[in-house]
Amino acid sequence: MIKRSGVVEPFSREKVVSGVRKACQGRPVTDSDLAILAQKVEESIRQTGTSQIDANEIGLAILTPLRELDEVAYLRFASVYQGFDSLEDFEDAITILRDERETSDAATEVTEEPAQA
Repeated sequence: MIKRSGVVEPFSREKVVSGVRKACQGRPVTDSDLAILAQKVEESIRQTGTSQIDANEIGLAILTPLRELDEVAYLRFASVYQGFDSLEDFEDAITILRDERETSDAATEVTEEPAQA
């Protein structure tokens, strides 16, 4: 991993977990959930095939699995990681989450078969 300062260090699942843990404080997220998230992030990074990856890319790789795990923790992490400056930044992020949830719910309703009596 290449940090902003230019320092190169190995990828660390522990650093992913510790960074995300702060966003998950007070949320119903277990240590096991965090371990699985870190594994998903590592797998995502390995799939890029590059031997060195920018720390920013690791942050981006965290966002999707964290959003799937807990939307509030996602907003907390994104607000720091993406540098939210205003209420509008939060509103935009929440609007995107709602739109994605509605799209997902609509797709689920279409694919579910009616219950048979």
